[in-house]
Amino acid sequence: MPAVTQKEIADYVKHHIPDFHTAKLERLKKLELLKVLQSKNPYLLRAKGLTTPRELVKAVLDAFLSSQEETILGGFLEGLAIFIARKAYRAYGKSIAPGIDLEFEKDGRRYLVAIKSGPAWGNSSQIKKMREDFKAAKKVYAQNPGALPVECVNGCCYGKQPRKNEHKGDYTKLCGQRFWEFISGDPQLYVKIIEPIGYKAKERNDEFMSRYELVLDDFTNVFRERFCDGNNAILWDRLTEASSKAP
Repeated sequence: MPAVTQKEIADYVKHHIPDFHTAKLERLKKLELLKVLQSKNPYLLRAKGLTTPRELVKAVLDAFLSSQEETILGGFLEGLAIFIARKAYRAYGKSIAPGIDLEFEKDGRRYLVAIKSGPAWGNSSQIKKMREDFKAAKKVYAQNPGALPVECVNGCCYGKQPRKNEHKGDYTKLCGQRFWEFISGDPQLYVKIIEPIGYKAKERNDEFMSRYELVLDDFTNVFRERFCDGNNAILWDRLTEASSKAP
């Protein structure tokens, strides 16, 4: 089994982690306040006791950006996992079968892997869809001459899953350390990848925060004009209508 080196991991991360920061910045630049507000629960905002325009806008903006960061970084981690598995097991990334992100042979078996960010990634319908994708992919692979026994794996890039609960009947769920070890053969890989991910993080985040402050100021001014009275008090009825009133 070829081993992926720390240098190879570091080089991959240094080459690709800037894409994460660039995507964050680009999404921030394209934000529109009204669209963000329409996606948020006004009742939850009211229950938080937010009283000033800037406080409310910052809460909405931070919540939106946090979910975007999870999505963008999830894509980066998926790419890193595919890179590592290719080095370690000559894996194939992005199978022709829908929903399968990675497939490779190991210990006389063919593994079909669906990669997710963390353990709480989906609801029952989404998990059902993953199971259906696994079933369909197994059926396609079984038609190949000399097909190996197939195992399906839901790999999660972070988090924990008790070993006694890893087996879900038709697939296995591996999280955090267990997932990174599974695709590399290295039980310490989950720790080794953390340092390179911080490559130039401060510089890129300083750039992001400079833009963030400008957006926050601009959005706060727009919010005051649309959803506040002359004393800067939030007009909650108007805000609720903007997100919930029937068209």
